Amino acid sequence: MHQSEQTSVVMDESANPQIHGLLDYLEILARRWRLIISVPLVASVITAVISLFMPNIYTATTMIIPTDEAIMAQLGGLAAMVGGALGGKTNGELYVTMLKSEAIKDPVIDKFNLMNRFKLKFRADAYKVLDNKVDVSLGKMDGVLTIQVNDKSPKMAADLANAYVSELGKLAAGIQTRKASDNKLFFQKQIEYTKSNLNKSEEALKEFQSKNKSFSVSDQAKASIENVAQLRAQLAIREVELGTLQRQFTDNSQEVKSAKAAVAQLRGQITGLEGKNGSSSSIPQLGKVPQLGQEYLRLMREFKIQEAMLEMLVKQHEIAGLSENKDMSPFGVLQKANVPDKKTKPIRRNMVLKAFFVSFFTCSFFVLYSDRLRHIYSQIRNRVFKTE
Repeated sequence: MHQSEQTSVVMDESANPQIHGLLDYLEILARRWRLIISVPLVASVITAVISLFMPNIYTATTMIIPTDEAIMAQLGGLAAMVGGALGGKTNGELYVTMLKSEAIKDPVIDKFNLMNRFKLKFRADAYKVLDNKVDVSLGKMDGVLTIQVNDKSPKMAADLANAYVSELGKLAAGIQTRKASDNKLFFQKQIEYTKSNLNKSEEALKEFQSKNKSFSVSDQAKASIENVAQLRAQLAIREVELGTLQRQFTDNSQEVKSAKAAVAQLRGQITGLEGKNGSSSSIPQLGKVPQLGQEYLRLMREFKIQEAMLEMLVKQHEIAGLSENKDMSPFGVLQKANVPDKKTKPIRRNMVLKAFFVSFFTCSFFVLYSDRLRHIYSQIRNRVFKTE
């Protein structure tokens, strides 16, 4: 009788697919409860002891708001495009790149003597230390740039964060000053060129007037000439902007598209004033006037165009000169880094809890897996015995 029951059990086990239900799993875990509880407890104690020897880490945070757009707007459209103090990316993205560059790290390393502080032999190792300590992030929605520095010394963390902001300001201001100087030189050359053209057009107009002293035009024609001259001067400026942007951006960029739209708009206005022809030699609102009158108005318009361009360039040159000598702040400091009074790492409670639960689930999995292996081994053994 006992042998028949044992045989039926073996047959039942071989017929089972070895997929335990929830109660089966709980039963297996209950049999090994000492192991499942003791291992997480030991792991938690070890983690707690290790965490006590870990140094406290303090985080200092500073935030800045890039204001370069406003500053460059003061330079006028052409100055902003020609110089584009940091053109290409957005100012926030460029500041992130600058903060991660050696141009910022080198003065910080020298200022705080980090080579000796961390007992480093190579400067490349100091760069890695700073990369691990400093976290730079740019807000996608608000554009605020955040610099966080982690260090065992709360004062050192704050000093490093503020030093990064200071060095960024120096570097960005230096770039802007050099660009303003380049802009000033650019406008100076353009002014000299425009003055030469203005003198030529003025001499040509005076020569015409001296030969035709009795000739005069209506006030309406003169007003039209001045309007077209202003528009053509603006068009020349916009075309320079467009050419500068096309060297910095692709044709599909929003900057180039906006500049092209502005150029097209000005050309449309000029065409509307000059008539269907729209060429540089056409004269506005003359109708059927003698050839002599057309020649006079052509000379007058050329003179007015050069005069308007010279006026615009002189203004831009003056602004560039002021920007060159002005100590401009490329960004605003939203929050200065203060000495933190509370540690950020390690969070010992979280470490202990994490160690407990990770070891608990790992141990439970080990118990269930080992039990399954045991059943598989038992099944194989029974089949072997049955075959024999």
